[in-house]
Amino acid sequence: MRRRCERRLQNITIPRPFDLDTFCAVVAAHRGRRLILQPMPGLGAGAPCGLWISVPAADYVFYDPETSRLHAEHIVLHELGHMLSDHTTGIDVGGGTLARLVPDLDPRTVETILGRVSFTTTQEREAEMLASLIRARSGPEPVGDDRPGGTLGRVSDVLKLRS
Repeated sequence: MRRRCERRLQNITIPRPFDLDTFCAVVAAHRGRRLILQPMPGLGAGAPCGLWISVPAADYVFYDPETSRLHAEHIVLHELGHMLSDHTTGIDVGGGTLARLVPDLDPRTVETILGRVSFTTTQEREAEMLASLIRARSGPEPVGDDRPGGTLGRVSDVLKLRS
């Protein structure tokens, strides 16, 4: 699985130092469509912590805004891992489920919807592997770096010492 994930990243430029917005622009260009990140309260405990919805003109990634910045970034990278792997799902978008999640979206336009609630499927493990590889390939940050993506910045973020 790791080799397959590494092959998927061969033609993807990963910014060093890592910047999520820059990486999202790279993925959008690679896929030839817009990529919109959107915080969505209510994701998290008991629900997927991240969600990818693909419609003909764009990809939407929803994430839990109530988690740490570092965790939110990982959630987004996980969903991007699904995109880069062309994962699909058998989720039925009818029956009102999608309308409750995203009421402004016409269910007939949805091409793909994926949300992570466990790590038990191959697709979920693959997306998680890709998220980890993307961050690992962005290179180590200098120790003592207190920028948001730096070592001290990450510690502060995880411990919620700053917003």
